[in-house]
Amino acid sequence: MAGLLSPFSSPSLLPPRARPIPSLPPPSLLPLPPTSFSSKSAIPRRRHGLHVSNVVAPDLNSAVEANKAKAEETQRPVYPFAAIVGQDEMKLCLLLNVIDPKIGGVMIMGDRGTGKSTTVRSLVDLLPEIRVVVGDPFNSDPEDPESMGIEVRDRLSRGEQLPVSCTKITMVDLPLGATEDRVCGTIDIEKALTEGVKAFEPGLLAKANRGILYVDEVNLLDDHLVDVLLDSAASGWNTVEREGISISHPARFILIGSGNPEEGELRPQLLDRFGMHAQVGTVRDAELRVKIVEERGRFDKDPKSFRESYKAEQDKLQQQISSARSNLGAVEIDHDLRVKISKVCAELNVDGLRGDIVTNRAAKALAALKGRDTVTTEDIATVIPNCLRHRLRKDPLESIDSGLLVVEKFYEVFS
Repeated sequence: MAGLLSPFSSPSLLPPRARPIPSLPPPSLLPLPPTSFSSKSAIPRRRHGLHVSNVVAPDLNSAVEANKAKAEETQRPVYPFAAIVGQDEMKLCLLLNVIDPKIGGVMIMGDRGTGKSTTVRSLVDLLPEIRVVVGDPFNSDPEDPESMGIEVRDRLSRGEQLPVSCTKITMVDLPLGATEDRVCGTIDIEKALTEGVKAFEPGLLAKANRGILYVDEVNLLDDHLVDVLLDSAASGWNTVEREGISISHPARFILIGSGNPEEGELRPQLLDRFGMHAQVGTVRDAELRVKIVEERGRFDKDPKSFRESYKAEQDKLQQQISSARSNLGAVEIDHDLRVKISKVCAELNVDGLRGDIVTNRAAKALAALKGRDTVTTEDIATVIPNCLRHRLRKDPLESIDSGLLVVEKFYEVFS
């Protein structure tokens, strides 16, 4: 972990046709909720033409906090992210996506038993809190119309006061055997026909909105489900249609997939939709292997004590992430560096512009993580292999690793 933390402390689509996006009435047509409040702390906020109250009834606040505490007590202990030895490339890709979810997710490929799933799930402790509408199944953002469910929009348009609370970003696991109904949600046709009500049972995509969706062994997932996940991740919306009835809801999530290359690769057009690609190898150094085994043994023996021993490092890393998310918008990248990034992509024959966009975003996120407001050449050198290696056209006669090809072209252009 020291290898990952040391640089941090230095100063140094249009949505698919089948997935229509519900329109929001013009701000002028949305009636405003009352602006008189009994609580002095209840200050209405205005954004995107909407007025949202931060007021949450005291009893509701108590219930939320009680449920949160109960969940923390009963959940299975998670291995601390700061305790993971090695695998810096994978850890960095995950952190950058948490800082800027628009990077587009991570595809992690590596041998079995290299800690892919453990590392991904260890992100839970580091995820920052977000503001959500209480009781909404889609974790709707009370201030961003693009992340609101239809019901929340309707309530706002009627001038209702929305109860708001803060909660941790969620991570949802998608099992390999999941059906399309389980993933996308289902419509109760009988209720719709008899009562005229659009009864919708949300699926995993709804639960993952504004969070992380993790698919272990994604290369074994049915292609049609992978298509659904990638389309939703790209458009930010999920649409369920049945018997002429259509329901849409926001599905903006960070898609993280992991797999073993021996079990098959994803199709190139699907792999290209992941923002970054991390390769994970088995640790060969004997001393490191011993340390990993010993640390795992300590965790299994006494998870609570083990987690407590890494609390200071976890808190520091969590603060770095929160600060980076707040300062990301202020990070700049020189025009000359942007031109060189695009030149690398062009000379590597990278199809489309996703490679250019993701490299720019990842470099900015890394600069923010390091506490800077300007992207350096070093930042680009760090992230560009992960942003481009999976987008290169594979030549069966080529013996060199695609990541090394990217590095060679980078130094050729940037020198």
